[in-house]
Amino acid sequence: MAINRVTSESNRAEALAPALPVQHRAAHLGAIEQSHQRCAALGLTRIERPDYVPLMRSDLAVARERNRRLYQHAAPVMEMLFEQIVDTQSMIVLTDAHGTILHSIGDDDFLARASKVALSPGVNWAEHSKGTNAIGTALFEERPTLVHANEHFMQANHFLTCSAVPIFDPRGSMLGVLDVSGDHRSYHQHTMGLVRMSARMIENQWLNDDCGKRLRLHFHSRAQFIGTLLEGIVIVAFDGKILGGNRAALDQLAMSGATLRGHSVTTLFGITVAMLFDYFRAPQQAPMRVSLPSGAQFHVNARFEADVRTSLHPSSRATATEAPAVADAPRAALPRPAQAVVLTESKLDWLRTGDPRVEDVVRKARRILDRKINLLILGETGTGKEVLARAMHQDSNRAAQPFIAVNCAALPQAPLETELFGTGAATGVDRYDDGAAGCIAQARCGTLFLDEVDALPLPLQARLVHALQERGVALSGADAALPVDGTIIAATRANLRDLMQRQLFREDLYYRLNGLVLLLPALRERSDIAAVAQRILQAHCPHDTPELCAQLLQRFRPYAWPGNLRQLATVLRTAVAMANGEPRIAETHLSQDILDELRESARAAPRQEITANAMAAHPGAAPTDATAALAPLRAMPTSTTLDAAEIELIRNALAAANGNISLASKRLGISRNTIYRRLRWNAGNVEPPAQA
Repeated sequence: MAINRVTSESNRAEALAPALPVQHRAAHLGAIEQSHQRCAALGLTRIERPDYVPLMRSDLAVARERNRRLYQHAAPVMEMLFEQIVDTQSMIVLTDAHGTILHSIGDDDFLARASKVALSPGVNWAEHSKGTNAIGTALFEERPTLVHANEHFMQANHFLTCSAVPIFDPRGSMLGVLDVSGDHRSYHQHTMGLVRMSARMIENQWLNDDCGKRLRLHFHSRAQFIGTLLEGIVIVAFDGKILGGNRAALDQLAMSGATLRGHSVTTLFGITVAMLFDYFRAPQQAPMRVSLPSGAQFHVNARFEADVRTSLHPSSRATATEAPAVADAPRAALPRPAQAVVLTESKLDWLRTGDPRVEDVVRKARRILDRKINLLILGETGTGKEVLARAMHQDSNRAAQPFIAVNCAALPQAPLETELFGTGAATGVDRYDDGAAGCIAQARCGTLFLDEVDALPLPLQARLVHALQERGVALSGADAALPVDGTIIAATRANLRDLMQRQLFREDLYYRLNGLVLLLPALRERSDIAAVAQRILQAHCPHDTPELCAQLLQRFRPYAWPGNLRQLATVLRTAVAMANGEPRIAETHLSQDILDELRESARAAPRQEITANAMAAHPGAAPTDATAALAPLRAMPTSTTLDAAEIELIRNALAAANGNISLASKRLGISRNTIYRRLRWNAGNVEPPAQA
């Protein structure tokens, strides 16, 4: 049977102009044409009246009960999504895996229009019933689908534009479809992105619900996306077998669910469970770098619940009901030695490496452990704010409870609100679905870490103030707020007082968060860089820890380290990889860009030492001594290099001291060796003037 095209190819492309990029239109039109051919083969016609008869109320109740878990995860997400599209002549639809609508919400006037074409609960929208449409075609194609205006097979649906995304469980089985349908004249090109994001939220909640007691690997090719909805998540048994993953994981790995489940962490990432626990046994911010057999590289964070940690300790194994994944695992697969360290070693003590300012921070932090005092940690990016927060949690009596970290700058307001305050329907005051609950509720008896809290939007600041004041979070469907008794640790690199003056940060929230304020020093201000570097190497290579050669360590000291501990850890991990098992890390193992920066910093250090010490040594001196040596420099042309200025300064000091190097070094505040070294370097091993 010949297929009558609704429009020409050019007209279709024009109709899709607000919806699709040019490069995707050809593939899109091909998929629509294939769907039209399927509909014609089923005997459907474009002008016939479709089947508008919904399920009987009792049958709809059965369908909803059969998909109750999907509904509980999806309904709150739909409410959040509706806030983003309200007053746009749109509605949100949830269907089961057969295309039957389970739930819908939307603008009242548009719901009335949609009911005229049976876009309402209880009606089936599979292709065999309603022809080409986003829901039915997404079910058939098992991928996100947009159907715009007259691309719908039946003319009755031409006023619609629909964006549908399938929802899958961790094993890759279809659960249903989430769809936004609206008037085709008010369609926005970002709608599909919102639906995709919402579907991923539902899938991630389902994944947490299924596998919350297992080892979870959170990964992305870009480290900054770990902890967002873009991260891939795979669930790993303690024998290393991969049990499943979310949609983002399958997309990034370019695998089907069945292919992913055929892998272990060793065959996929080239690591073992024991290596994971060895690497993450110490509090570290930096994710592990792993590579696929294809050469693709990812950043990985591992997460495992407290009872999983406990089950790995030889003297306190969990029961089968507490952690069946661990109880069923082979005994040889459990990395007991590494976990024994996790359970017995103080994490705050692990942070002590000899610097007085860090020692003071650790001392103050220890004093507020288990005292229900909120903490505000200040410091530049990479100074270890989350490391300190995790260490405090692990040393507290809440160590067996969750530690939940949220980066307030990583998500827009709506997803961040869901992340913090939750979307799950409560089943009572003390019992609820952890997978749908927000981070505040999940950390209700543990520790909530709010990183970059200055980025929290003002409306969410108000909600957080209320939650802190009431010590509870209200979940949709609950008769009472869920009590929250966790510790709050916030961190920022911003000046919150300045933000308060500019009315960008709430004063009441500030005073609730800063029970104690701790300032972490920048790495360039610390005196323990050698110990810190060795501690990082020990954490990265616990069995055969390499050492830093003395020359490289000398280059480390004057460097400014703008990325602080995070930058140092990255430099050392790269050096370890380049050393490839050698016992000593040398300059040849560093990346060329960082090596150039270290060398330039080392060249600048003597100049800074000379000028700073000379001025500090004689702040009020008469022109006859050290300051007289500095005077000629003020008259030097601006084109003079710092090296030339330094040599001139030394020569003038020597002249003023009548060639007495000891006196010149004392006036300049530098050592005799520095004067010898700089003059020889400048003159090609020419000896300085003889001492008087």
